[in-house]
Amino acid sequence: MKLIEGGVCAAKGFKAGGVHCGIRKNRTKRDLSIIVSEKLCSAAATYTTNLVKGAPLTVTKQHISNGYAQAVICNSGNANTCNANGIEIAEKMSSLLANELGIDKTDVVVASTGVIGQPLDLEPIALAMPALCQSACDNGSEMAAEGIMTTDTVKKEVAVEFELGGKVCRIGGIAKGSGMIHPNMATMLVFITTDAAVSPKMLQRALSTDIKNTFNMVSVDGDTSTNDMVTVLANGLAGNEEIKEENEDYKVFMTALNSVTVALCKMLAGDGEGATKLLECAVTGAKDEITAKTVAKSVICSSLLKAAMFGADANWGRVLCAIGYSGADVDVNKIDVAFKSNKGTVCVCRNGSGIDFSEEKAKEILLEKEIDILVDLNSGSFSSKAWGCDLTYEYVKINGDYRT
Repeated sequence: MKLIEGGVCAAKGFKAGGVHCGIRKNRTKRDLSIIVSEKLCSAAATYTTNLVKGAPLTVTKQHISNGYAQAVICNSGNANTCNANGIEIAEKMSSLLANELGIDKTDVVVASTGVIGQPLDLEPIALAMPALCQSACDNGSEMAAEGIMTTDTVKKEVAVEFELGGKVCRIGGIAKGSGMIHPNMATMLVFITTDAAVSPKMLQRALSTDIKNTFNMVSVDGDTSTNDMVTVLANGLAGNEEIKEENEDYKVFMTALNSVTVALCKMLAGDGEGATKLLECAVTGAKDEITAKTVAKSVICSSLLKAAMFGADANWGRVLCAIGYSGADVDVNKIDVAFKSNKGTVCVCRNGSGIDFSEEKAKEILLEKEIDILVDLNSGSFSSKAWGCDLTYEYVKINGDYRT
């Protein structure tokens, strides 16, 4: 397993691209993206748990209900959510792309992100369709990653190479997400491609299993978005024997998928709106997996803890407070807490009580860009991780005038 370049174009047979079509006012930024495979792919997806869902999710769910897709189209700048003609617009976006590519419209994954409740004009998308398809190329992942950005400050893409049955396989992904990010699927837009041969059933099982420990463990601000989903396309061009059951090849594929999703999770959390720091809460010593996850999520979601991390304040009491109201059944008298970064580790709590530590050393550790919050429940052998970011003045500034 090794990290490689290429994002969603790393896998054999995939091209991607992006253009500015006019949805966004800023003409220097792309707002329409494409990902396309040279052949039909197994397809899998997970969707937001928000009851208010964007029209593209409804259309995509219908399109890939047979387990297959070949292309992705995604716009930024407008969510196409809570619009009376939203389904019609999403279907027409699919048809426009399908006609240009010469494929069936039901083989198109369609997605939108941006402001909720504003009509989405189809005309600029239609006019840009030839240019969009022409932009698709072997090294177009970065263009596609830019085209799906909203308040993101950096493009998010990653890819890895691995082997299945002696065949070299690749899997890569791009993501967008900066605000309205909170656990329990989905919390962002993520598009993953692979040239491994995996049946639709096993691809869906792999994705649904993976997100429980990755995308469902990310939180920026406690708001679950309306449009977000994670999709995976597998075209099988690597030539491995198709994965149709939970065998050793399936385990290897799961490891590769997880390496991509964890990397994207960290990028998403670290680029939270207004964020200056990536936070990782690592919980160990839990009596079961549910307890470990519940504690990790509660800590990473605490606004007070997030604010303390912004100020580089080793206020460990906020960690215990978050554990205390998490609902997890823990013995608070056994909990140890430490903060860690590239500058070292400082233990701040043992057996549920404070201990002497150097405030100066703690400050030095917490001034780093990546902070680990280490929680040992000392009650078992289960563990979990969750990712988030600090809470800053900039977050309020961004969301104070997001629509206008």
